[in-house]
Amino acid sequence: MQPIQVALCSYGMSGHVFHAPFISVNPKFNLYAVFERTKNEAQKHYPNIKTFRTLETMLNDDAIELVVINTPNVTHFDFAKKVINAGKHLVIEKPFTATVAEAEYLIQLAKEKNVIMSVYHNRRYDSDFKTVQNVLENGLLGTIVEAEFHYDRFDPVLSYKVHKETPTVGVGSIYDLGSHLIDQALQLFGMPKAIFADLDSYRPNSKVGDYFDVKLFYPSHRVILKSSYYVREPLAGNILHGTKGSFIKTKADVQEKELQLGKMPDSVNWGTEPDTEKGVLHTEKDGKITKEYIPTLKGNYMVYYDGIYEAIRNNKPVPVTAEDGKKVIEIIEAALKSNTKKSVVEL
Repeated sequence: MQPIQVALCSYGMSGHVFHAPFISVNPKFNLYAVFERTKNEAQKHYPNIKTFRTLETMLNDDAIELVVINTPNVTHFDFAKKVINAGKHLVIEKPFTATVAEAEYLIQLAKEKNVIMSVYHNRRYDSDFKTVQNVLENGLLGTIVEAEFHYDRFDPVLSYKVHKETPTVGVGSIYDLGSHLIDQALQLFGMPKAIFADLDSYRPNSKVGDYFDVKLFYPSHRVILKSSYYVREPLAGNILHGTKGSFIKTKADVQEKELQLGKMPDSVNWGTEPDTEKGVLHTEKDGKITKEYIPTLKGNYMVYYDGIYEAIRNNKPVPVTAEDGKKVIEIIEAALKSNTKKSVVEL
């Protein structure tokens, strides 16, 4: 097995928490390099990593095969162009780009340069989402009538990350947290027929959106996506109602919390939620009404990187396509338009 040589475009929270741990413990990869303009943070955790002071210098290193673009949203497009033109494969953190036009340009460029490009929608591998997906695939609720998904926090203080609070294209909770919920909804139900969105900002002195309430219209059901920074008492993150019954599940994937505490993804019982977070299934089975708490499936972001290896080395499908990433941006653009017009937008 020939490990893929990987370079990170930054070593902030995304690099430290969501990418480096999975790359470093997976024998299919080698965490080869990082781009840090002035610091040497990555070397503190990975002493053998090469540190580059400019992106251009890093891309000139022929050993690098895969580049992870985990920089601020507004830089994704420009960084991706440079990586593709350098002939490197790339993983781009969500959101893929700020606009659909940018996404389409990158997709075409990657085809021309024959490089593999994927978007890091890691929340497909959350334990709660995998469990919801399993409930739907097994038809336990009948035909879905309504589904509601939350990504809430209680965090009224502005982020210390200036780029997250600067009102530029690609910034705001609809891009950051909304990207996760939108991708999950599209995985479960496909593209909606129309959308209505209410976007706002409630934190003191906030200049970017920090609240959204988005309704996706499907022929047979509705999907509601919500997020607020003023939810101190957590709500159920997953609420689904069908013609047979309901499934209610907390948003309780443990991976991010464990990664922040320094736990590595090759640890025993990785991605296992506590039993207290089991979802309640109240439905009809074989003509009988039943109510039970069902086990939560394990979450594991490593599945994404295993898929990236297979795509690069064995020409298998990428785990999250650039087209999937573009569809998320299509929904976001429609949400922004709907919020401005205060009306339903057809897709």
